[in-house]
Amino acid sequence: MNGVLGYWKRLLFNQLNTKLALTSWFLDPLHQQPFSVAAEQVSYHFQVRAATTADLNGIAEIIAESFHFRKGIWGWAFPLLRLGIYEDLRHRLASSQPHHACLVAVDTSSGVAGNLVGTVELGLRYNDSWTGAGKSFPYLSNLAVHPKYRRQGVASQLLQVSEKIVREWGFEDLYLHVLEKNYQARQLYFKFGYRACKVESNWNIFFFRRSQQILLHKHLLSAENS
Repeated sequence: MNGVLGYWKRLLFNQLNTKLALTSWFLDPLHQQPFSVAAEQVSYHFQVRAATTADLNGIAEIIAESFHFRKGIWGWAFPLLRLGIYEDLRHRLASSQPHHACLVAVDTSSGVAGNLVGTVELGLRYNDSWTGAGKSFPYLSNLAVHPKYRRQGVASQLLQVSEKIVREWGFEDLYLHVLEKNYQARQLYFKFGYRACKVESNWNIFFFRRSQQILLHKHLLSAENS
């Protein structure tokens, strides 16, 4: 019994040390500068618009494909996860909340009507521990792009339209989470001026060795005027 407890203590201690090191690294301004990336070769034309109920199947497929594994040990759960995403989003679209938006990017050069290639969602959240103040704030989630269309400018267009909507709502800041190991997404957000303000952990990281979440923030008005 003592051996088992000793193992979990050492594991917890090592994970905490790793979290402290990553927190220092991500919050260092030197490591938050935009990455230098080659210009994207855009060969498609995209339109960003508000999602409708007719888009639900396509959105659920893109999100599930981006954040879950279709194959492997958890492949059997993929249809259930996709169904859960579909039902959650259907409920949010039907609720008609004043500060909620689900956007889709459509490939208009394919000649196929309704060819969804990406999506993103905006809403309001309330959490004192994130913002340091008791107020609601805009939060971006579920930014996902079809594998075939990645690195073609889809995510950039969705981000730009999202920031425009948040400013039209009357807010000056936008928050989002990115996984520590999602290097391409981190690169995109840093390029657009988002900066890490908190590295977050939970028990899934300690026991299942999952990637940590980084809370990113961008002050939209200062970015617009710079």
